[in-house]
Amino acid sequence: MAVGSPNIPSYELPTTSYFSKMFSRQIRVEYDGQPCPQKWLDNFAMRNFTNDAVFDDTLPAGDGMLEIGARVPLDRLKAAMEDWFRKKGYIAKDAALTLTEQKETA
Repeated sequence: MAVGSPNIPSYELPTTSYFSKMFSRQIRVEYDGQPCPQKWLDNFAMRNFTNDAVFDDTLPAGDGMLEIGARVPLDRLKAAMEDWFRKKGYIAKDAALTLTEQKETA
């Protein structure tokens, strides 16, 4: 049968608006005044062991950029990221991250 035949169902990927609602907040993540490497953010988002489903709504978007869902609390995200980065040896024991929510421009 030819592609596009009425007997073959067509599938569409979710629209961009679906993802923009899911990851509606953009967060700048810095360490020592520099953007956190995407490798660190990927590592946290893919392998964090917080056992807290709220962090499932995190998506690295580049060096120093993380997109998160509306239900992700920044204070808990910051604490979980600092804990994970310390365990991985990315940051010192007494170091802190800076997380800043980027405001949308109209």
